[in-house]
Amino acid sequence: MTAIESVESFRSRARAWLAGNMPRLADAAPPSTEGDEDEQRWRRARELQKKLYAGGFAGICFPEEYGGLGLTPAHQQVFNEESDGYELPVVLNIPSFSICAATLLDMGSEEQKRERIGAAIRGEEVMCQLLSEPSGGSDLAGVITRAERDGDNWILNGAKCWSSSAYAADWGLCLARTNWDVPKHQGLTMFLVPTKAPGVKMNRVRMSDGSAEFCEEFFDDVVLPASAVVGEVDDGWSVASRQLFHERNSMGGGSPYISGGRYAPATRQMTPLDIARATDRAGDPRVREMIGRFLAMEKVSEQTVGRVSRAMATGALPPTAASILRLLHAESNEMAADIAVKIAGSGAATGAGADQGIGGQAGLRFLVRQGGSLGGGSTEMARNVISERVLGMPRELALDRDVPFKQVKRGR
Repeated sequence: MTAIESVESFRSRARAWLAGNMPRLADAAPPSTEGDEDEQRWRRARELQKKLYAGGFAGICFPEEYGGLGLTPAHQQVFNEESDGYELPVVLNIPSFSICAATLLDMGSEEQKRERIGAAIRGEEVMCQLLSEPSGGSDLAGVITRAERDGDNWILNGAKCWSSSAYAADWGLCLARTNWDVPKHQGLTMFLVPTKAPGVKMNRVRMSDGSAEFCEEFFDDVVLPASAVVGEVDDGWSVASRQLFHERNSMGGGSPYISGGRYAPATRQMTPLDIARATDRAGDPRVREMIGRFLAMEKVSEQTVGRVSRAMATGALPPTAASILRLLHAESNEMAADIAVKIAGSGAATGAGADQGIGGQAGLRFLVRQGGSLGGGSTEMARNVISERVLGMPRELALDRDVPFKQVKRGR
């Protein structure tokens, strides 16, 4: 068995390699004005991922047999520290690596792990989630997208929505109903769906801040082979549960598969402290008090992520404790957005966009502040999970529990 390289040796190698091979953020070329800026961003991310792979710094915590390095979260952490200030393909972190690849690592077949995880680490493919539905709200187990057997194949029909970055993905993890005669959690199956397959139609959803990260998808008689099933037929809820764990863990900052930070430089938001300095209000006692609250929350979040992640790793806390991180992330994001608007003052309302000053950036951020309370399951759901599955409080009454799904009333 090969000895694992020490964390400090890995840090030294990473520092030297980054300095000699990766572009500095300050030197990164702005997107071209020709063509689709989003398309350029994702093409650039794949190029950078291929460079990481060639240099031996891709998939740090993924096993070697699937294209990774087989190292520890401590190795990933020092790489993240050393890569600060460099241009990295961080747009691939969520959901491709920290959610989808992580779920396949836990629940996928050997073929799926070797092909899909390996391709993602090499920068050849991107994955997304296809979970939420137009009529489903936050009740993921109530999905009505269906997959029906047709010989050795499956035929997929239905619709999904709010799929992050699906337009840039090659594959999606899609939860579908395969048995309507059993209770809703028991009749589901997870599938790996090629996003460019015949019968898949995708539209992008434009948000109030002008972004179009989310997509809606329609499946019309999409043919999938038996090898597309992730886990077992009719046991998709086990896969989805693990997927939700990875989603909440990544959103809360606890995933070991996030490399180089959570967000791409283009989407990194200015902090309240940045805004106070830029607007010359850092000396205002009221502003300083608000910044103090923001910095205290940042430190609490950082310490909580470490503590909860260690507890889950040792078994002191169950995997459902990831909902603590997901909830804290939403609360801290909302606080930061609220404080930023207060510091920016009237500029938050009069700024027409992020390109027209600090106020515009704070205002745009405030417009979508509630998104952090919805992605990865609502904060209300997170509180339910914490109360019932971490603290052991009585479960909430569910009238559709143990009822065959075909008998459950839906809609009007």
